[in-house]
Amino acid sequence: MRIAVISDIHSNIYALEAVLGDIENRNVDLVVCTGDLVGYGTRPNEVINTIRKNKVLTIMGNYDDAIGNYKIVCGCDYPDPKDAQKAGLSMQFTSSKTTDENKKYLSNLPKEATLTFNNKTIKLVHGSTRFINEYLKENSEEAKEVMSELSEDILVCGHTHIPYAKYYGEKLLINAGSVGKPKTNNPKANYVIIEINNEDNLSNSKSLAEVEIIEVNYDFEKAAKEIEENNILPNDFARLIREGSAK
Repeated sequence: MRIAVISDIHSNIYALEAVLGDIENRNVDLVVCTGDLVGYGTRPNEVINTIRKNKVLTIMGNYDDAIGNYKIVCGCDYPDPKDAQKAGLSMQFTSSKTTDENKKYLSNLPKEATLTFNNKTIKLVHGSTRFINEYLKENSEEAKEVMSELSEDILVCGHTHIPYAKYYGEKLLINAGSVGKPKTNNPKANYVIIEINNEDNLSNSKSLAEVEIIEVNYDFEKAAKEIEENNILPNDFARLIREGSAK
């Protein structure tokens, strides 16, 4: 079973289209998304419509929750007041741009899902099993705590915008990275493919799954220029897209 997991698209239709095109050539059985379809970029409706058209199983992200449920903050963790101010502008633009129909879609997204393949259970969340906006960074205390309490075999999340796969004992934690706003110091869109091992392979490989982190070229300059041409979104968002940086 081969599962492509995308995450944190953040209204970047150009990155999403490139990633979905790449997935078509990867012989996957299922495409899922761990949330944050909107925010930061210029094309929230186009992203939502594309996800809906492709019937992608999607988990609610903190930004989806905020826009879909008409909240005033995005649920992001910004200790720097300047970053919080920029996020507020992003909320303002995204809320005004997203149609009522698409807001309803966002508000009805599930906050988690559990899948079973080859006798392996996979929990899908956006942030963590505890909070929609909790960061499970690699080797963090939060990740260790969450994985120690996990009843499923594999936990798949997003939110950090940095892809990785790490075992905690016999449990596997996978972060799907970010399609539209990567924080890998690289502007390429990224996502993961998870290949669930069957029982025969498991005895040989000693692993639950094989995880491949994939980077995809796309026209990030086009996405960045649209941000710069926008009257509400901060120009700094364009720099982050070009650099693939966190701040």
